[in-house]
Amino acid sequence: MRYLLYSILVIVAITAAAFTIVGIPGHLSRKPPLEVFPDMDRQAKLRPEKPFDFFTNGLSSQLPPAGTVVRSAPVHTAHGPVYEYQDVPFNTGRVTGATNFVALNPLVVDAKSLQRGREQFDIYCAPCHGRLGDGNGITKKIGAMPAVINLHDQRIIDMTDGEIFNTITHGKGLMGAYGPIVAAQDRWAIVAYTRALELSWLGSPDELTAEQRATLKK
Repeated sequence: MRYLLYSILVIVAITAAAFTIVGIPGHLSRKPPLEVFPDMDRQAKLRPEKPFDFFTNGLSSQLPPAGTVVRSAPVHTAHGPVYEYQDVPFNTGRVTGATNFVALNPLVVDAKSLQRGREQFDIYCAPCHGRLGDGNGITKKIGAMPAVINLHDQRIIDMTDGEIFNTITHGKGLMGAYGPIVAAQDRWAIVAYTRALELSWLGSPDELTAEQRATLKK
């Protein structure tokens, strides 16, 4: 009987010690828990440009080693280089600090970007909107999507470039979001090509120069 009592007391003492060290489940405490294997969850922090003896120059901040791969390559826009993580109109389609959409495409629109826009349009947009942008893509022809927006409708023409970019990015109605799978530069290229399609569909020969009209006649 005495040994049983001693055993119970030992178990109670061990349990109490364990709860004292580890803590009670669900109990809030400002004291950090005991960590047998911390797994580098918490480490000493170095502030930029502060003394640090590990490096030969004695500073905590160092230049990137030669050959370091950057997070993303900059895109050269009409307003200078832009990185994909920056909160700027090129990545959002909106005026910085406002909810308004930007009026004009910030991408440098040239033959190269239009060609890229055509390639991306044919991959992601043409199946529904058709290669001409008239809403007669393959999904409509097989009955998978009976109603598809005609990109030459006046409502689309009146949209700002930023609003079209926003629709491509986040989707609308039955249209899915292409932001996660199409880079911002390519989305703007699609916008530029969409505008080119509008001009080819709705433009008039009177809007061309004499040299351009002569080229068409050939």
